[in-house]
Amino acid sequence: MTIRVLVAEDQAAVRAALVMILRAEPDVEVVGQAADGEEAVRLALELRPDVVLMDVQMPRLDGVSATREVVAAGAAQVLVLTTFDLDEYVYGALRAGAAGFLLKDLEADTLVEGIRTVARGDGMLAPSVTRRLIGTFARPDRAVGPDTREAVAGLTPREREVLACIGAGLSNGEIAARLAMAEATTKTHVSRILAKLRLRSRVQAAILAQDLGLTI
Repeated sequence: MTIRVLVAEDQAAVRAALVMILRAEPDVEVVGQAADGEEAVRLALELRPDVVLMDVQMPRLDGVSATREVVAAGAAQVLVLTTFDLDEYVYGALRAGAAGFLLKDLEADTLVEGIRTVARGDGMLAPSVTRRLIGTFARPDRAVGPDTREAVAGLTPREREVLACIGAGLSNGEIAARLAMAEATTKTHVSRILAKLRLRSRVQAAILAQDLGLTI
């Protein structure tokens, strides 16, 4: 399957480098490029790519707001790029429904693997920097609304176990191994959890699990 990617980055040289890396991969097609947040949203709605590679700091409309609009429209999965590993803008993007984030000083193979990971429905929770971000901003004492708590109470015991695993940063394959079930079954549980909790992405589920203090 070819992964269709929209690259949103305001710096022309950086954008060109990202596009060059992605175009070298046989399973990745760059379907569009955006130099600001407004253009990113417009192209995402028009082109419906599988993944939008979204810079956080962009003119006209910042990456957090652009992410919120793209995800709310169901136009694509969003993988955020940032210069800083502890950036509240990134946390805002995760809250807005981004599937994860990467640092701009990453290796080319990490970028490509990140695109593939998000495209297949996994969140970018494996890198240590992501876990540090989640651990820093999402704490058990963070307020969780009564409606959300009621929805979580409605999960089955197995779904709660899967939610805890998501919060620990495990991929679908790792969850399947941990809970001794098929990976396809894991994907089904994840989809049901997102639907029951009215969450837009796996990363939002991970943050909620951290907020609730769920452990495995």
